[in-house]
Amino acid sequence: MSGGPPGAGRTVLVTGGSSGLGAAVVAAVARAGGRPLVLDRQAPADGVPWVECDLADTRAAEAATRQLAERSGGLDAVVTAAGMDVPGKLADVPGETWDRIVAVDLLATAAVVRAALPFLETSRGSVVTVASTLGVKAVADATAYCAAKFGVVGFTRALAAELAGRVGVTLLVPGGMRTAFFDERDAAYKPGPDAVLNDPADTAAAVMFALSQPAGCAVREMVVCADQETSYP
Repeated sequence: MSGGPPGAGRTVLVTGGSSGLGAAVVAAVARAGGRPLVLDRQAPADGVPWVECDLADTRAAEAATRQLAERSGGLDAVVTAAGMDVPGKLADVPGETWDRIVAVDLLATAAVVRAALPFLETSRGSVVTVASTLGVKAVADATAYCAAKFGVVGFTRALAAELAGRVGVTLLVPGGMRTAFFDERDAAYKPGPDAVLNDPADTAAAVMFALSQPAGCAVREMVVCADQETSYP
């Protein structure tokens, strides 16, 4: 995506691109004349090329990334927007659920980027990883989510050092957004009626800004949240 704004022919792979922030990024890429691709368990917007994939299966995520990239003739960028959480006390969250949160939020991020790297190095493209304000500030009843998102922060900072001069790397730290992310939670863990949440389209616009930087100019990290966000710093 380096070298100017995302125009016709620019190909952007978005994980979790069927809903929430991912869908907002897909829409922003399409509006800008780019070509979004999606990895998700659910179908994205009509006409968007995609591969069905459970990102908790990291080897499947790698294979699906290569499949989409090869089918599309390469990649200019990857945005790892897929994420999940099931809040609860460590003793109460089933081990399989805890592991799945870490797999989807952290391990799949690394797996997709790993598989995409040969294509991104060819295009001198970009990666935007999606952490969270809970990747820099820990709270109770979120041990899996915080572990995963703190991991995304460390992974991305190390990746940026490793790929400097070859692939652009940006860490996105979003606050809470008005998406379906909270819908399946127990009532105790849902934002209240007065919660201040950001519009995912605004966060997607920040992603597009990062992707529009010319080669050699790095937007290393961005915190994007509602101005009354309480989970950061």
